[in-house]
Amino acid sequence: VSTQSTWGRHTVFCCQRTMADEDTGEYHTADAGSSLTFPMQCGALKKNGYICIKGRPCKIVEYSTSKTGKHGHAKAHIVAIDLFTSKKLEELCPTTHNVEVPNVQRTEYPVVDITHDDYLHLMDPNNEMKTDVKVPPGELGIRLKKDFEDGKELMVSVIKAMGEESVVSAKETSAKD
Repeated sequence: VSTQSTWGRHTVFCCQRTMADEDTGEYHTADAGSSLTFPMQCGALKKNGYICIKGRPCKIVEYSTSKTGKHGHAKAHIVAIDLFTSKKLEELCPTTHNVEVPNVQRTEYPVVDITHDDYLHLMDPNNEMKTDVKVPPGELGIRLKKDFEDGKELMVSVIKAMGEESVVSAKETSAKD
């Protein structure tokens, strides 16, 4: 729908648009303003916090600062581990500059099943089945599959950042009588 009005000597056209695709009638939605990252001053970062290095979400394992140099900026030296690949990454930046920090969510889910192709069936808080998380590689995945095969009721912690998610821990749940 468009309308026309005059303002002084100018003609103004206004178009009203909806969030629906006019051809298909589909409505488009977005998250409530949430973003994959947010800016933070480098000097405000702390050990065990998070940072994006080379576009990857990382957990800070070492953080140190140097004195102000001849150009007037103290530098922060950051060593971090990629949340999903466990690779070690480093960053050197002035403490007054902004860096990107990933929005990280940790959620616990009960394990309902493990498929033959190593996907977990998890129950989300809305009692919907979540089936897109793989058994983690390494010792954690081996222990998770063994405990599930032994009939133990398990709870896993899934960390999600920048569109990726992975199981980071597993524990046996206590039966409540």
